[in-house]
Amino acid sequence: MDPHTKASPAPPLASLPLPRPTEQPGPGHTTSTTERGSFCLAVCTCGWKGPARRSRDLARQDAARHAAG
Repeated sequence: MDPHTKASPAPPLASLPLPRPTEQPGPGHTTSTTERGSFCLAVCTCGWKGPARRSRDLARQDAARHAAG
């Protein structure tokens, strides 16, 4: 196989910046509650969703348990 002679040479590895992480993990989970019709459910910034509840208090407890553990 013939080498590709028209390609530009790659820069030395030492001259390239190191990749940075695109997302730093947060210090904790941020939870809240949202309503869907007659139901309330807990949601988190990590994507977690609790079960739909008729009781807002139970949804808040679900959010607190998720944030704690």
